[in-house]
Amino acid sequence: MTRLGDLERAVMDVLWDVVPGTSDGVTVREVADALDGRELAYTTVMTVLDRLAGKGMVQREREGRAWRYRPAASREAHIAQLMLDALDLGGSRDAALVRFARSVTGTEAEVLRAALGSEAGLTGPGSADDGTELTDRVDGPAGRRPAGEAAER
Repeated sequence: MTRLGDLERAVMDVLWDVVPGTSDGVTVREVADALDGRELAYTTVMTVLDRLAGKGMVQREREGRAWRYRPAASREAHIAQLMLDALDLGGSRDAALVRFARSVTGTEAEVLRAALGSEAGLTGPGSADDGTELTDRVDGPAGRRPAGEAAER
């Protein structure tokens, strides 16, 4: 997965924060307006969105003469993919996972336990049986889905 530059990240943050999953997306003008503190030219925002579309980070659909843009995947799915990519950088995946698990807070550890328990079909606090929903599943290395592919439910 391609890492994002500062401006690309700012544009993606606008899309993730402004565009609900059921939305038709936003126009270049709407993104530029949401980036109000940056004083960017319309064409700059248009170029960034075009590049993000080329990288598969956004989906776009023609509406008249304009394009409407929306994220190809959720922020959470993107971050999960970045974490998986980091594990592929070399060394021991197991050692990196253990180091990561030892560095999280108690609350974060509970979230991980719930996700792992749900994946294994277990019940208990935080599992699928307690009314909470664990979303944006990312498959492991052998069956890894691209970031833009829909999560299984």
